[in-house]
Amino acid sequence: MAVSMKSGAGIGGNFVLTPHKVSVCILLQIYVPPDQVSVPFPFTSVSQHNRLGLFLLALTKSCDDIMEPQLDELINQLKETGGELYHWLNEKLTHKLSSLSSPDDLFNLFGDLQGVLGGPESSGVVDDQIILDPSSHLGIFLRRCLLAFSLLSFEGVCHLLTNIETYAKEALSSCSNYGLPDEDNDLEEMLEYEDTNLESFLGKVAEDIDAKIRVAETFPFHIHAPKSLLGLVEEELHSESKIKHTGAGGHSSDFAHEPTDALRGSDNSGGLFLRMNWQVQGYLREQADLIEKHGSSFSLNAFESILQQVQKLAPELHRVHYLRYLNNLYHEDYPAALENLHCYFDYSAGAEGIDITASSPLGSFGRYGIALLCLGMMHSHFGHPKQALEVLTEAVRVSQQHNDDTCLSYTLAAICNLMSEIGISSARGIIGSSYSPLTSFGTSLPIQQQLLVLLRRSLNRAEDLKLTRLVASNRLAMAKFDLTHIQRPLLSFGPKSSTKLKTCPASVLKELRLSSYLLGEFGSDGSSLEIDGVFSTAWLKNLHRPMASSVLLEENEPESGYDAFRFGTQPSSIPGSVLQLAGSSYLLRATAWELYGSAPLARLNALVHATCFADASSSSDVALAYVKLIQHQAVFKGYKEAFSALEMAEGKLFSVAKSRIQLLKLQLLHERALHRGNLKVAQRVCDEFGSLASSVTGVDMELKTEASLRHARTLLAANQFSQAAAIAHSLFCTCYKFNLQVENATCLLMLAEIHKKSGNAVLGLPYALASLSFCQSFNLDLLEASATLTLADLWLSLGSNHAKRALTLIHRALPMILGNGGLELRARANIAVAKCNLSDPSFSGSLKVLLERIWREQWCSVTRCWGEKRGCLSENSVSEDSEMVLDSLKQAAEELQILEYNEMAAEAFYLMAMVYDKLGQLEEREEAASSFKKHVIAFEKPQDDNNLLF
Repeated sequence: MAVSMKSGAGIGGNFVLTPHKVSVCILLQIYVPPDQVSVPFPFTSVSQHNRLGLFLLALTKSCDDIMEPQLDELINQLKETGGELYHWLNEKLTHKLSSLSSPDDLFNLFGDLQGVLGGPESSGVVDDQIILDPSSHLGIFLRRCLLAFSLLSFEGVCHLLTNIETYAKEALSSCSNYGLPDEDNDLEEMLEYEDTNLESFLGKVAEDIDAKIRVAETFPFHIHAPKSLLGLVEEELHSESKIKHTGAGGHSSDFAHEPTDALRGSDNSGGLFLRMNWQVQGYLREQADLIEKHGSSFSLNAFESILQQVQKLAPELHRVHYLRYLNNLYHEDYPAALENLHCYFDYSAGAEGIDITASSPLGSFGRYGIALLCLGMMHSHFGHPKQALEVLTEAVRVSQQHNDDTCLSYTLAAICNLMSEIGISSARGIIGSSYSPLTSFGTSLPIQQQLLVLLRRSLNRAEDLKLTRLVASNRLAMAKFDLTHIQRPLLSFGPKSSTKLKTCPASVLKELRLSSYLLGEFGSDGSSLEIDGVFSTAWLKNLHRPMASSVLLEENEPESGYDAFRFGTQPSSIPGSVLQLAGSSYLLRATAWELYGSAPLARLNALVHATCFADASSSSDVALAYVKLIQHQAVFKGYKEAFSALEMAEGKLFSVAKSRIQLLKLQLLHERALHRGNLKVAQRVCDEFGSLASSVTGVDMELKTEASLRHARTLLAANQFSQAAAIAHSLFCTCYKFNLQVENATCLLMLAEIHKKSGNAVLGLPYALASLSFCQSFNLDLLEASATLTLADLWLSLGSNHAKRALTLIHRALPMILGNGGLELRARANIAVAKCNLSDPSFSGSLKVLLERIWREQWCSVTRCWGEKRGCLSENSVSEDSEMVLDSLKQAAEELQILEYNEMAAEAFYLMAMVYDKLGQLEEREEAASSFKKHVIAFEKPQDDNNLLF
């Protein structure tokens, strides 16, 4: 528990005794009463006594604000932790503060506090006697308070006494009742304060300020120039009366997250006293974490006003410039972010504010490499990939020249992240420059091989420097690379071993497992950067959060059990950055299982992230977890359930995360519009997708790819085959250029679907086979099953003599489809099985002519369509195995109705009616025919979804 004396230094290097510290000293005296053994009065158990000790420890180490808490805030916190003893502790504290009416009372108080500390003779005390270890954190705090009081002049003691009186009075005037046992006396005192005239009260405070100014001119009580501090208070006092008259108690905000109100109004004395240096630094670091977590939902103007006041009160805190940079960065203000980044490094040379500076050497040029690293990451954030690569390459050169291995490791990791997130077709002239980390390999390597080299070098450097968190992050990057890239040998000469041109799922899972294992060793990280007091801050804040403990407790369990539960469920001491990395590993697991075709495992990992890591993760990661869960709902339970879950997610997430949620909403709207046959709405959604993507080459490649695919699907639904094929072919070329191999498989499958619907089955076969080859190389099992179904449909379109081959292909894919496929994929498989059975000459007559008519005529007239098609089956087309066909069609129709897929559902009901007609089951035939007509009409006249677009 012991801390160094430096940790308690004020911003100006002085430990200032304030009314809040005096209150803590009084609570310490209650916690460790002199000359008492065992559990002191009025505590009834050791656990009850320890609660107060935990509270005092957290109170003296927390960094939840810049200003010290007021008395009413302290009492509220005491109420949360005091339990049954709250009234007694509250009365004891307020009574002791109100009894300090003269300097002698202060001298007596601090004289009594001398007996709280254990001296050199404390080794001979009774075993169960309670003493305060002078070397513990609480002991050091009390010793510094005693030293600060002993250094005060008589004027300083009087000044402290005046502040204590104001400190206690304002707390009582701000609350009508604290719940003290003597309610009658309290009521009389409260009435006296209520009768006090506001103007006379403000006049009295103004007189106190004048007295403070006169005393402060001769006694340096405050941490900084007293005139600036008291001037701030006077301004706030003048604005107080205006607020009272206008009734402006608050204002609405467009932002979901407000920063901690570090600078309170001057209607309390707490606003006069800044916390100690390390506490202010901890507060600023906490705000930086919140900005990075909440992004643009963090209030820009409110936090900017706080930073302005902090810079005014403590101009030497250069971290303020860095927080301004972060605030403007996440609010997409490029000029302001660039200006504040330059200001930060101009004033501080990178000496404070950035986590990695602790282990980075400070040379004659400051930390120029870290400045370049920040600048490169800023360019990457704003979508400037070329500028980002140039700056990061310069950072590599500077880090190498100054032997800054830590900065070099982080820079290599940043380059890897840039090259993996942003599409880069060629890095020649940038990565292959004279100062490039790949100079020894030249520029002959393809871009994915260069990325692999960078990843391995970054990982090796991080392991050598024992940067555990960076190692874990690099392991995640390696897993992501192995997921979508085939590792080829780097050397093109020498003996060549047999190479398997496939991705390795075992390597992906191995990297993910090693990443999670390394996160358990964060305590041994040489660059551990946790500020002392972060856990205490979270502990105190958690006291005010509502707890769901009633679910876990029995109805007849006493309240003491509830208090014990609250203290047992305080937040973990694991750093937030570690938890965020752990959560990212689960998101990557979910993505991997999605590609590998295991829907249950993908949903499970997304659910783990949303349940266990939502508080520590960024809003973007939380939104991604919700997106995966909602997509699972849409695929397996239909759009009604998905839109219901989407509405709940929109209410929970901040505005920064709503971009992902809104993108998901567009995806669901487009899918439902295509299924319903509403092509106008589908085209409007495609236009929305196109407007969301950046115009910069290589940026937002995932969004651009999806927009092009959806545009091609919309044109295909409108039977504009040539335009759809042109878009799909152009997209394939783009994906090949930027090494988007997984997207290549989807593009080839789209081309096969286009040729299938256009009646050119022979031209579609090569595309389907190529898509299958890509799926097998990258272990895309579920997409491979979908491609197999398309290939079976193509073979079936060539004639009934290929029905057995098509059925064999479908049976090969059925285990994956039935085990992990969604509603649409399962329905497609069931209809394909029915088609194959009905097209098999041994089962029925050929349906080739019938199926061509179904899709070419587009059901222009329901009656005419039905009349032309009912005689297409021959008399011997019904087999004794017809029940198997009907079961497949019924299941497909049920699943397609959930998805509102009218076109394919109509096909299923039509085939059912044909089978029932040949079986002579007229009632069932009419029912299927009625359903067929209903879905044809719904497809021709779809519902309008325009009201859901915005």
